[in-house]
Amino acid sequence: MDFLPLGLKLSDARVLLVGGGQVATRKARLLARAGARLAVLAPDIQPELAALLAQTGGDWEQGEYHSAGIGEAVLVVAATPHRAVNEQVSADARARRIAVNVVDAPELCTVVFPAIVDRSPLTIAISSGGNSPVLVRALRRRLEAMLPAAYGRLARFAGRLREPVRMAIPEATPRRLFWEQAMDGAVAELVLAGGETRAEELVRGQLADVGHLHRGEVYLLGAGPGDPDLLTFKALRLLQSADVVLYDRLVAPAIVDLARRDAERIYVGKSRADHALPQGQINTLLLTLAQQGKRVVRLKGGDPFIFGRGGEEIELLAQHRIPFQVIPGITAASAAACYAGIPLTHRDHAQSVRFVAGHLRDGSLDHDWTQFLSEQETLVFYMALVGLPVICEELQRHGRSADTPVALVERATTEQQRVITGTLGTMAGIIGRHQPQPPTLVIIGSVVRLHERLAWFGEAPD
Repeated sequence: MDFLPLGLKLSDARVLLVGGGQVATRKARLLARAGARLAVLAPDIQPELAALLAQTGGDWEQGEYHSAGIGEAVLVVAATPHRAVNEQVSADARARRIAVNVVDAPELCTVVFPAIVDRSPLTIAISSGGNSPVLVRALRRRLEAMLPAAYGRLARFAGRLREPVRMAIPEATPRRLFWEQAMDGAVAELVLAGGETRAEELVRGQLADVGHLHRGEVYLLGAGPGDPDLLTFKALRLLQSADVVLYDRLVAPAIVDLARRDAERIYVGKSRADHALPQGQINTLLLTLAQQGKRVVRLKGGDPFIFGRGGEEIELLAQHRIPFQVIPGITAASAAACYAGIPLTHRDHAQSVRFVAGHLRDGSLDHDWTQFLSEQETLVFYMALVGLPVICEELQRHGRSADTPVALVERATTEQQRVITGTLGTMAGIIGRHQPQPPTLVIIGSVVRLHERLAWFGEAPD
């Protein structure tokens, strides 16, 4: 470790900035945000730097660098384009045992400026000790994307409640366990979602009954169509916090693997007429696990509220006042259409789109087929592979043309994706020849004709 990471309190502390160009201005912005009292020593300064000094009460001494300018500074920053000047600044500061930073010259520094992810009062600093600024910036971009802006609000929330928690839980270890659960559970999620009042009520309710602090919760997560990169940041964060993960047949193994290594994994997959665990038992299992104080993730392919039976699974939780959240995922219709190059709506083809169940609760296809006859509407059938010959027949019998384009998108967004196209009149025979396997989505409408021109993922269409 070349530099020990430390937090330096600069509120109303004098910091000397030698230089007045663009680089110096960037450093001045950062120092001002930390509350420093800036003193700039330079022959000329940028207008932006002059405005910043006026706003923050800093001062500018116009002229060349001289060692007396260091004065009572607690930190000196050299940001001039002249190596000799920067070396002199470094030598003078070191002689006085004052921390010094020389921009882009780590060998002249006693302190370096890390890249910062600012979620004040939460601050994350990343440094390579001056070896690779580009790598540091790349890591900062990744962390910026991963960490919600509301994390600062969460840090302030925790700070506000530190004393009440300390009074209620005086012993250090139980108090640490309480905060770990709060910062990685329902309390944190409420704060991140803007529900600070409800979060504080939850904390104070827990503190009033310390003997029952370990209350479970359930997260109903949409796992999307298969590609792990299509998970939302929130879904990934909650998945990695789970004690138990329940997953179904449509969830890609690569997504299940993103859970914590020590998390318990329970397969509850269902296929037509083959249920690893009946739906009622899944609902009861979610309740039981939460009542045991566990954080439970229910992973569902696609989106939980679009043919995912998510509403059924949380009804029992709501009845028993178990905290839960529903995190949407990219539904199969959107994902399959995008990855197949088939816009679900298009000004020249379809002005609306309808999602339809490929089979009903009793396994029948007793739809009102007269509702599906508009040529300006795209039809998307979920779970329709077995019933597709009936769907094609009924649509034709009720007035849709046999030439209406049809696309089957098999295993959308994965390396095994396959798009099979035909028409209402030919699709039954095509299924027999190509033998598509679930999960397969059915798209019906003139937008399917765009597939040949717009397909971009996987193999080019034949």
